[in-house]
Amino acid sequence: MPELPEVETTRRGLALRLEGRRIDRIEARRPDLRFPLPKDFAARIRGRRVEALERRAKYILIRLDGGLVWLIHLGMSGRMVLRQGWPNEIGPHDHVLFSTDEDWTVVFNDARRFGMMDLIEPDAIAGHKLLAGLGPEPLDDAFTAAVLAAALSAKKTPMKAALLDQTVVAGLGNIYVCEALFRAGIDPRKLAGSVKPERLAKLVPAIKAVLREAVKAGGSSLRDYVQSDGELGYFQTRFRVYDREGQDCVTCRRPVRRIVQSGRSTFYCGSCQK
Repeated sequence: MPELPEVETTRRGLALRLEGRRIDRIEARRPDLRFPLPKDFAARIRGRRVEALERRAKYILIRLDGGLVWLIHLGMSGRMVLRQGWPNEIGPHDHVLFSTDEDWTVVFNDARRFGMMDLIEPDAIAGHKLLAGLGPEPLDDAFTAAVLAAALSAKKTPMKAALLDQTVVAGLGNIYVCEALFRAGIDPRKLAGSVKPERLAKLVPAIKAVLREAVKAGGSSLRDYVQSDGELGYFQTRFRVYDREGQDCVTCRRPVRRIVQSGRSTFYCGSCQK
């Protein structure tokens, strides 16, 4: 699933071509994705100007003139790719296409169809069922060790699972939690409520650093993800533990381990992470 860096990279790429432009043409080639598309979906978007593209957690929010917000989640395999002009050939998984008055087309492709789209009023964003209750943005200055400590204080789940809880911190996923815990030297199996404040003081900067580096690298391309220009991200070439089971730890040279937590693979170094 695209995580915060992949969604942020997509948002930035789309913003360069969409902000300030009018959506002249839009086609929804099926009535649903993970959920049914809103009633009169295409008609409500067509002709509107894009005012801004924002991100909240793993969601993209396209603010349209006239007071409408287009909420998008890429799901497990979704991608939004820019094309010059309307494509001559449309693939079976190209579910939503739209073009601007500058003749740039965005193709939303989602093979597994776990993505979603909704149209909401601006004052309904905070209370939307998918956005309400989300934790702080990890790249915001307001996300501090004290904030994280308060969110984890009563948690009796392993540290890895706690950081994947979107009410604790928004946008983190499996890849970047593994990488951040490694950099902070924290065992992913350790109970979250037992991690001392001084260790969280190392974890928060590690989370921010991993995410910033990943965004700069265009995200991680493991299966379906590509950037909005169709190029692959390359942060996967910088993984220190993720997807490196049995390989030497970059620090101590002992083998990286893999376990399964809550149905997901966790990669860590049993020597460096305590």
